Amino acid sequence: MEDLSPRPGDLEPIEMASRDEISALQLKRLKTTLAHAYQNSPHYRARFDEAGVHPDDLKTLSDLSKFPFTVKKDLRDTYPFGMFAVPREKLARIHASSGTTGKPTVVGYTRNDIDTWATVVARSIRAAGGRPGDICHIAYGYGLFTGGLGAHYGAEKLGCTVVPISGGMTERQVTLIQDFKPRIIMVTPSYMLSILDEYRKLGIDPRSTSLAVGIFGAEPWTNAMRLEIERDFDMHAVDIYGLSEVIGPGVANECMETKDGLHVWEDHFYPEVVDPETGEVLPDGEMGELVFTSLTKEALPIIRYRTRDLTRLLPGTARAMRRIEKITGRSDDMMILRGVNVFPTQIEEQILKCSGLAPHFQIELTRNGRMDDMIVHVEAMPNATGSDVRAHSAKELAHHIKSVVGVSTKVKVGDPDSVERSAGKAKRVVDNRLKG
Repeated sequence: MEDLSPRPGDLEPIEMASRDEISALQLKRLKTTLAHAYQNSPHYRARFDEAGVHPDDLKTLSDLSKFPFTVKKDLRDTYPFGMFAVPREKLARIHASSGTTGKPTVVGYTRNDIDTWATVVARSIRAAGGRPGDICHIAYGYGLFTGGLGAHYGAEKLGCTVVPISGGMTERQVTLIQDFKPRIIMVTPSYMLSILDEYRKLGIDPRSTSLAVGIFGAEPWTNAMRLEIERDFDMHAVDIYGLSEVIGPGVANECMETKDGLHVWEDHFYPEVVDPETGEVLPDGEMGELVFTSLTKEALPIIRYRTRDLTRLLPGTARAMRRIEKITGRSDDMMILRGVNVFPTQIEEQILKCSGLAPHFQIELTRNGRMDDMIVHVEAMPNATGSDVRAHSAKELAHHIKSVVGVSTKVKVGDPDSVERSAGKAKRVVDNRLKG
């Protein structure tokens, strides 16, 4: 793989600042953010008053724990514009999540917010090994989803040439990669595997492409998947993190030279990790639920937003800012099967150990009487479709899941392409326990 180590002058001063300098900037910006939210958002003013706190109560960063959490329901209950801290006329753009239940969550941006967003995404792309002048192939979805336009503006801010193809039309994705020769691709990791499948169908060696950097986000993915993508494409696979409620993609990013967790851009976002049950702030290094407070957003300041993502905070390495460990799952997509906590990423890791299985899968939850059952639907590799080979692969995967994850499961090995594909986030879990 190409050496993408940063050159002298590639880093911004804040990326090399001392911990004291970062903390001082955070405290200053946090005081401003809390005051802005309290003065200009009726929702936050009411929530602060209910909790008996005032922005003036923040004397140190640890005082943030006195302030109430924000959750997704708050955005749905104030739909569409009830949480904004600027007049609607000051909004430059509106995004919204589709959501799986209830109303969508609506987020808005001033012109300054758009510029901040572009800045943190540009920093993320640079940390991943991207450079001005690179062609950047963006296969995240465009539209109300923040992925495509967030990546787009950041790539342009860095000085890249953008190919805004969006998701879908997989054969066309391959054609444009072959013809335009991009150096960077930004896409969900599950869809990158679909692109890999298409290369194989077309008989093109994926290692021959021009791609040097893949920036993957919008869904949890494992280090095993990273190794597969890096091996099969001869490229660097780097993780980007974000969510629309906080700003969109670009809240944190792995640095290509270490790939040891995602550095949070702490000059714009203040991270906490809390106990998912009690809400107590946990020390750095302990696993819990990730919480973010924005430090520079104008339209929609977000105070102590519970992301439901599970991780831990770690010291900085390639950059001065702290890292979050690669997201292992979400507190709300965690499955509890006969008393065992199970995450889709754990199942994915076991599938990638089985040479006869493709990395596409879906988990079906069913109920047999009072007992919950799990069925893993997975695909045979094109060269491993014989019934004996399939039976061996199913037995092998069930053994790995039982040994490592600790639950017994049924495994159904289907034909290649039998598992539903997605051009965006993969639908990993289908819960049929309450049907019928």
